[in-house]
Parts: sequence; C-alpha cells; structure tokens
Amino acid sequence: PPQRVSVTVRPGLPMVLAGSAEPCAQLLVSSVGVVGSAEQNRGHSARFFDFLTAELGLGAERILIRFYPLEPWQIGKDRTVVTFL
Repeated sequence: PPQRVSVTVRPGLPMVLAGSAEPCAQLLVSSVGVVGSAEQNRGHSARFFDFLTAELGLGAERILIRFYPLEPWQIGKDRTVVTFL
C-alpha cells in the first residue's frame, strides 16, 4: 500500500558505476514479503528499469537496482514494529 512506501532521493551524489563517473543511478528497494525471490525481483526490475530510463534519460547499463527482503520485525513504525500492525 502507498502508506507503506518511502522514497529518498539524493541528487548530485558522486557515484562511480562500472568504472565510470558518467551520470548513473542506484535504486535500493527494501520490502517485507515483496522482494524475496528472483522471480519477484525479475518483474520488479523490468518495471523499475522502464520507469528510471524514461524519467532519468539514462541507459539501462547506467542503473543498478539492489533488492533487500525484510522481515516485519525489522521495520519500526508507529512506536512498534510492522509485525504488530
């Protein structure tokens, strides 16, 4: 759900990808129960790449996506953890 989505953008961050300092982007995706398998992430990756290449004007080779599966007890929210929400 949208109320459980958080986005951080850090423009102008010096980055090197594949040995080049040309413009690039790194997307870190962490989620409970949504990024836990290669099959899930393959679909997410395709959609994220479509969006990022269109919005940022970068080639796919200048974008890196990292997926982090999380457990509900690892996320604190509303003075508790997601396990209890």
